[in-house]
Amino acid sequence: MQFFFEVLIGGLLAGVMYSLVALGFVLIYKASGVFNFAQGSMVFFAALTTVGLVESGMPLLAAAGITLIAMIALAVLIERFVLRPLVNQPQITLFMATIGLAFFIEGVAQGTWGANVRGLDIGIEDAPIEWISDSTGMAISKFDLAAAGICAVLVSSLALFFSKTRIGRALRAVADDHQGALAVGIPLRQIWVIVWGVAGFVALVSGLLWGARNGVQFALTFVALKALPVLILGGFESVAGAIVGGLIIGASEKLAEIYIPPVVHSWFGVTVSGLEAWFPYVLALMFLLVRPEGLFGEKHIDRV
Repeated sequence: MQFFFEVLIGGLLAGVMYSLVALGFVLIYKASGVFNFAQGSMVFFAALTTVGLVESGMPLLAAAGITLIAMIALAVLIERFVLRPLVNQPQITLFMATIGLAFFIEGVAQGTWGANVRGLDIGIEDAPIEWISDSTGMAISKFDLAAAGICAVLVSSLALFFSKTRIGRALRAVADDHQGALAVGIPLRQIWVIVWGVAGFVALVSGLLWGARNGVQFALTFVALKALPVLILGGFESVAGAIVGGLIIGASEKLAEIYIPPVVHSWFGVTVSGLEAWFPYVLALMFLLVRPEGLFGEKHIDRV
């Protein structure tokens, strides 16, 4: 039972980090109704820019600050040259634009800083917390706990910001109808810049945490895709859904990796491995058959 709780807690802590990545997708989807395929590239760009500046001799906080400015500038450029010409275009057009944007951001990042794998030290030790190990025997990583705490604070703050402020209400209006929002005086362009800027900030924090954990490398773009099953479970438009979905995915993938292979081997004599990589997508597929709109999503009824 002790080992079970150790695995479960580790999965929940990882799930909070998944929630932060998923939040970047939720913000863009709420503003435009489009799945932002470039979010993973933004995570990679932010992490690679930060570590590149650190390697040039700049302190970590200063490097992160300059990277944040770069992410805000990127948001302004995206609104001006990508989103503004595509107002009221079909959603598939915007989605294809984010695919092209993803490759462009990846190319700029690697062309500027190189494609080598780099380590990133953010000052948090990845070692078991001694007093927890001594009192319970469970090995809980200091890094995982600190990263989960940072993500929890950021996700909660953004959830309150977008649910309780005028910008949050304007965001929901823009998501429902671009033309209607413009008609009542909501500045569509400013809202998009704000949302993409916040998504860039989320990508920066995600890139620093995942880069410190796994190394700053191109694989960070695939870490962001782990947010897809999180969004399917929680709902593409719900910040609360991103939190709950992240916890479910984080816990289930860890437990599946440990407990499913022995059961399959004892029943069928087959050895399975790598469940942590693909089990979340299987779980999301099964969930789609039961509740396609997600736990916190709204059912859409089209009248004809």
